[in-house]
Amino acid sequence: MKPVEFIARIAPIAVKLRQEGSPIFPSLRIAQAAHETGWKIHPWNNLVGLKVGTGKPNAYWDGSSVRTGTWEVINGQRIDTTANWRAYRTIEDCFRDQDLLFAGSRYARVRAAGTPREQADMLQACGYATDPRYAEKLKAIMDAHGLEKFDGEVHGVQESQTELIKKVGELEARLKLVPAPAWFTAEFGSADLNGLIHEPVLTAEGWRVLAVALRAQARLSATRPDPQP
Repeated sequence: MKPVEFIARIAPIAVKLRQEGSPIFPSLRIAQAAHETGWKIHPWNNLVGLKVGTGKPNAYWDGSSVRTGTWEVINGQRIDTTANWRAYRTIEDCFRDQDLLFAGSRYARVRAAGTPREQADMLQACGYATDPRYAEKLKAIMDAHGLEKFDGEVHGVQESQTELIKKVGELEARLKLVPAPAWFTAEFGSADLNGLIHEPVLTAEGWRVLAVALRAQARLSATRPDPQP
């Protein structure tokens, strides 16, 4: 798979999860997936190098696994070996399972990282991989493919969501039903207009509109000639 195709497949998922509260920057998530897989999406959908380990099945991993060759760096030496990897139904399940891992105390520094580059350093510092150049490689992928633009997408969406929430709050306030305000009863007396309105509650705008109508009616009545006897 070409890098551009890989990124197009992974980026929307990475951005979505970040919007939903994932601690992982989309740029780092994409870079890590590319590095761990060599820009390939295997049928078992493990893009982050999560081993079976001692973990128990959860909402995102049903206990399935595959065994393949890999390598580790032990005492400064590369050692070829094999490992059991978790297998997932979907790519999103893989990332969500990884987020469960990152929720542990071991990865507190990953969660606290303020930038994707710092997060790459913290992944290595917390022992996510044995490769001493792990963070360096992830940052190189981020730089080579301009992946940090996807972090900006999250920021833009979050700003839009904040503005939308603000507008919804303003609209709800305008539509909230309230009893007659003091200025209305002071001018017109009973809020139910002598029984004309049952359980008189309106929006603030509704009370203003009613007041305008009552004033207009009063002016019209004042200028209408008295009926002849």
